[in-house]
Amino acid sequence: MKEKRFEVVYSQGTLDVVKILVDTETGVQYLAMQSGYAGGLTPLLDREGKPVLSSAGGEGVR
Repeated sequence: MKEKRFEVVYSQGTLDVVKILVDTETGVQYLAMQSGYAGGLTPLLDREGKPVLSSAGGEGVR
């Protein structure tokens, strides 16, 4: 079976759900939010506007 591209590394809430996902191919972290039938996804950015990467040697990052 093929590995999943995205891994959930953090989740909070039940009705208003916030998750942090990691792209296992690039290491880029994304913030996903769901509230009822609405939702959104955006990359997490540092102060310089660059994508936040999972720590070097982190789980799932190749």
